[in-house]
Amino acid sequence: MTADSTRATGTSTSTTAIVNIASLVTNDPSLGDGTPLGLIQDAAVVIDGDRISWVGESSKAPATDNRVDAAGRAAIPGFVDSHSHLVFAGDRTQEFNARMSGRSYSAGGIRTTVAATRAAADDVLEANLVRYLDEALRQGTTTFETKSGYGLSVEDEARALRIAARHTDEVTFLGAHIVPPDFADDPAGYVALVTGEMLDACAPHARWIDVFCEKGAFDGDQARQILTAGKAKGLTPRVHANQLSYGPGVQLAVELDAASADHCTHLTAEDVDALAGGATVATLLPGAEFSTRAEWPDARRLLDAGATVALSTDCNPGSSFTSSMPFCIALAVRDMGMTPDEAIWSATAGGAAALRRADVGRVAPGARADLALLDAPSHVHLAYRPGVPLVDAVWRRGVRVR
Repeated sequence: MTADSTRATGTSTSTTAIVNIASLVTNDPSLGDGTPLGLIQDAAVVIDGDRISWVGESSKAPATDNRVDAAGRAAIPGFVDSHSHLVFAGDRTQEFNARMSGRSYSAGGIRTTVAATRAAADDVLEANLVRYLDEALRQGTTTFETKSGYGLSVEDEARALRIAARHTDEVTFLGAHIVPPDFADDPAGYVALVTGEMLDACAPHARWIDVFCEKGAFDGDQARQILTAGKAKGLTPRVHANQLSYGPGVQLAVELDAASADHCTHLTAEDVDALAGGATVATLLPGAEFSTRAEWPDARRLLDAGATVALSTDCNPGSSFTSSMPFCIALAVRDMGMTPDEAIWSATAGGAAALRRADVGRVAPGARADLALLDAPSHVHLAYRPGVPLVDAVWRRGVRVR
């Protein structure tokens, strides 16, 4: 790929045209072929500061300060990873090894990471977070959500959120990940802590509140109490729902107007109807099923019902230790019934919907200038060539970061 200066404007912001894009995913049907991806062939994109100012055919690209020749590569919006757990310390290799040898996954393994995270210094947690964010950025992820949930004390949850807020776009308070060992005999007392002193300390550093509504974690009544308290503090709900078994998580998410119900592996017909009829996005996390050898979510069932579906990594040290959105796209196409077009939309525009963001997940005038250039002529190669590092260049907020 080559770049050369073509024009100087004397203005304080620089404009850049990326030209000769073989196939551009815009996620705006009005800009391209009328499909949800809004594909444009032989396309160009103009970046002005941190925003996209023009999209169209390469031959019609306006003059700019700089020009980048995509040389027949495909371009897509930067991935929007709307579900991750990146503030942690420690390692759960032994647990993964045991699971691959036949032991089933349960929520209890989280306690191992809680102990390691509580013992870690702030600089260790921050260095780990930055490492995994950089790893994801190199693979095309330009918008990040991450959660607390491995401190489970007032001090440790608040510091996790402070660290996350320095580096990530979207921050979620997940004090209700599990009941920690020090409250094993008093789960009601822990719920009171989460909805009281812990929420007071954490709400200023987060936009979202989440709860793991699952056997071995929090039941429907406890989840409702926690999410309702969070809403009263100005936080918007998200829910870890129906991952390990059928349960009330999805219905609760829709009832409380949660931005997303995440996992959605075990769904009744009523759950599917609720997701299809509401504003709550079904966020599917195939890395978790891959890493736990669990049943795959049925994306086809949700899509056919009319639900909005997002794909995310669920990057965490226990059940989905991957930061690769391309890997999750390949899994979704191979094992969850999605087409390559649906998977790329869900990993970009779908993630944006799950974060209730209109400025990311698309390549259109006014959107944030986040995009990835693939070393391939089409976005389909992300599923067609699994495991191959196809992301060739990345722009985030208008700056080329790779």
